[in-house]
Amino acid sequence: MTTNSAGSIALLRSLRPVAGRNAQVATVAAALGGVLAVATAQVIASGVDRIVFAHASLSATMPLLGMLAGIAVMRATASWVTERSAFEAAAAVRRHLFRRGLERVSELGPIRLADRPPGELAATLTEAIDAVALLWRSWKPAMVRAIAVPLAVLAVVVPRDPLAAAILVVALPLLVWFSILTGKGAEEASGRQWASLARLGGHLLDQIRGLAELKLAGTSKQAVASVKAAAEAYGRETMAVLRIAFLSALAVEFVATGAIAGVAVAVGFRLMWGEIDFATGFFVLLLAPEFFAPLRDIGVRRHARIEALAALDTIAAVLDQPMPPATFGRPWSPGGAPAIRFEAVGVIHDDGRVALDGLDLDIAAGEHVAIVGPSGAGKSTLLALLTRFLEPTSGRILIDGQPLSQIDPVDWRSALVALPQTPPFFDGTVADNIVMGRAAPGGDRDGTLHNALIAARADAFVARLPQGLKTPLAERGRNLSGGEAQRLALARALFGAGPLVLFDEPTSHLDDDAQAIVMQGLAELRKGRTVLTIAHRLETVASTDRIVVIDHGRVVEAGPPAVLRAAGGRWATMMMDAAPPSSQKVQPDA
Repeated sequence: MTTNSAGSIALLRSLRPVAGRNAQVATVAAALGGVLAVATAQVIASGVDRIVFAHASLSATMPLLGMLAGIAVMRATASWVTERSAFEAAAAVRRHLFRRGLERVSELGPIRLADRPPGELAATLTEAIDAVALLWRSWKPAMVRAIAVPLAVLAVVVPRDPLAAAILVVALPLLVWFSILTGKGAEEASGRQWASLARLGGHLLDQIRGLAELKLAGTSKQAVASVKAAAEAYGRETMAVLRIAFLSALAVEFVATGAIAGVAVAVGFRLMWGEIDFATGFFVLLLAPEFFAPLRDIGVRRHARIEALAALDTIAAVLDQPMPPATFGRPWSPGGAPAIRFEAVGVIHDDGRVALDGLDLDIAAGEHVAIVGPSGAGKSTLLALLTRFLEPTSGRILIDGQPLSQIDPVDWRSALVALPQTPPFFDGTVADNIVMGRAAPGGDRDGTLHNALIAARADAFVARLPQGLKTPLAERGRNLSGGEAQRLALARALFGAGPLVLFDEPTSHLDDDAQAIVMQGLAELRKGRTVLTIAHRLETVASTDRIVVIDHGRVVEAGPPAVLRAAGGRWATMMMDAAPPSSQKVQPDA
């Protein structure tokens, strides 16, 4: 494990209690199965000796045959218990890692995970976790057998045939040395393989998501070529790992075969010279392959171990990604539309970029404020702070006079309603995507769902779907139009609407008819709530109580739309510099 980080080593240690009793049972059963292999060889050697040389009758050999059958049943049982317990231990580790990974991703949030390609993250939470589980599924039982069987063999061979025992003892360190020698190169190659797989996953996902744009731009063939190049790179790294793995297996086979041949020659000559009896010689010959069988198995499974350790590094990198100190805060329940105050709030990203620079802003309870500004001005950062996906580097945010950092994040987020430009949809029915596993206010799920659909102007088109609310949604809502998707997202917001609403201009990509329908639903959602909107359209700005213009992380202008228009300041200049009069967009946002 020389190439593994301290984080991955600590993670591996933390997984041992997770595997728990099942791993212990698998260890005992694997060791018992190895010892029974020695007993099997003893019974077979004695039985053959009695039948061939002592000319024993069938009835005289029946006890040995019964004993052999009993040992065979015990070995099969031990093997089954080993496999079953190892499987359960691996499953427990897999569930634990997957849960920790999802929890960590949820804690980090979209802002801190922005630098990680989605495909790479998906590979970490699936293939990497499966690879780590193989440590308990196959490697650890194989290691137990590799220790128990040679020790048991030597324990019975040394007093009966010291020469054969010496050959086995001399071959053992050679076999281990060859395995270590090839294993060092395999660890490095496996690390490169996992990095290549992560790049391939992220690259392929990006190309699929942008397939429409690639086709329109006429560059789909280049995209296919780039994916092919990434896949071929992964194939080369995989073949490099397999070459080393096969080389390791070849070295093990060479040493093991040579040692077994040496034992056979030594036993054969001494049988011919009468120095040992047939039962002893046959017993030693039967045990020689058993001595090396688990070591050969280790050579075959070593590749899985190396791959698991490389995957462990990948998982540890996600689980150990730094976060600001956890702030649990006090329980909080909204008493109505909250008042929000930003006091000299600054945000500096890890790469040194200044997103907000001492921003001061007061938002009254129930006020509808539009946040506008050029790309990179800090608008998205403002929403990230309010969703608690990001914490201020300096300054503070007050909610009804109480520091936001002292409010429990779970309680706070349950009071938010966020409506993005492109709402996400998940595998499930229409109803599932609206309810999102939440309890309905008042407990009437069906009634609340029905009212949310009506308020969002989505009831009519949902009723026309093949199965109504039970209609499965395609991936990312592909079987919905833009307006239908936005209305379902609006129904989702209305289902459990809290007192604070955050809009990232949900109508920016809709046509006029769809926009008019969604705007009616938004008007319902705004009633009695504090609303912040990242504004792109004149219609959105016109319906707000106040416009706040942000640039370089500071508020440069604020006031009612009519006042700012008449003042001829920054907002008026932005309107004049916007798209042609026929366009309704103020300006694009990053």
